[in-house]
Amino acid sequence: MFDFEKLEVYKKAKGFNAEISVFLSRNNIDRVSKDQLKRAALSIPLNIAEGSSRFTKPDRRNFLIIARGSLFECIAILDILREQEIVMSDDYLKFYQVADELSRILFAMIRNLETKQ
Repeated sequence: MFDFEKLEVYKKAKGFNAEISVFLSRNNIDRVSKDQLKRAALSIPLNIAEGSSRFTKPDRRNFLIIARGSLFECIAILDILREQEIVMSDDYLKFYQVADELSRILFAMIRNLETKQ
């Protein structure tokens, strides 16, 4: 088993990605938004995994920052689609709550990897 597979944040990010994939398969969303959301959601667990392979704290931290950025991108896309009434508010709220938890975990991990001066 790889180290990243033991991380709770990785498991939650994988779950978020899976839920996004199911949501996209069940809803009629334009191709560009669908592709962007799918890529951003997949980027989260992939960057967590890749970051775990790095040897230095700054390198690991950078990948967690990218993962968090991809999470923010997902919420921005969903927010725009909600505003356009393509995504229902209930679905948006469900994703928002999971994303908020993931964001907090990633933020704590990022802060933990900051170099002390």
